[in-house]
Amino acid sequence: MPSSTQWLFYAIASGGCAALNGVFAKLTTTQLTTTWATGISHLFGFVEPSRFIELLVRGFFFLMNLAFNAVMWGLFTRALTLASSTVRVSIINTSANFMLTAVLGAVIFRESLPGLWWLGASLLVAGSVIIGRREEGKEVGATGTARSKPTVVTGEGFRDEPDAPLSDVSMGGEHGGEHYNDSIELERKPKKGSNEQAEADEL
Repeated sequence: MPSSTQWLFYAIASGGCAALNGVFAKLTTTQLTTTWATGISHLFGFVEPSRFIELLVRGFFFLMNLAFNAVMWGLFTRALTLASSTVRVSIINTSANFMLTAVLGAVIFRESLPGLWWLGASLLVAGSVIIGRREEGKEVGATGTARSKPTVVTGEGFRDEPDAPLSDVSMGGEHGGEHYNDSIELERKPKKGSNEQAEADEL
């Protein structure tokens, strides 16, 4: 079985164990167990129903209830460990529990479930699916945000003149830095025409 689908097997198995857990819990206290115990007493040659055999049968069902409860939690925990989403495991577990409970109730206890029960179970499963998809969308968004790289600014904007547009040294690389330095040097060099005109004015 692929590792990506192992959680599905454990989730379904845990839901089945939960359904069996409920069945054995009901058999511990129901009148049906008394009928079964009476039949077992007749098989062993007892004319009257044996109270001792009935207690043994009910005790067996109680132990099976505890055993399947422990197995259910073990399988459910294993499914949570293997799955990437807790909500998925809960949805599959709940769905399997509902369906198997309905089948076992009809077979063992002769229960006939009304249409309202099926409607409520369908709405509950549908709501769980909607919530699960919503949680998966949140997880995908959080993963994409965590993996995105921040933008790093390597240069600062500057102006040669107050009204000049911003220039970024990083946009031009090394050549941009050289052009910027050249412009500064040109501004620092005195202009010959300006110096001669100033001397003529002084004379």
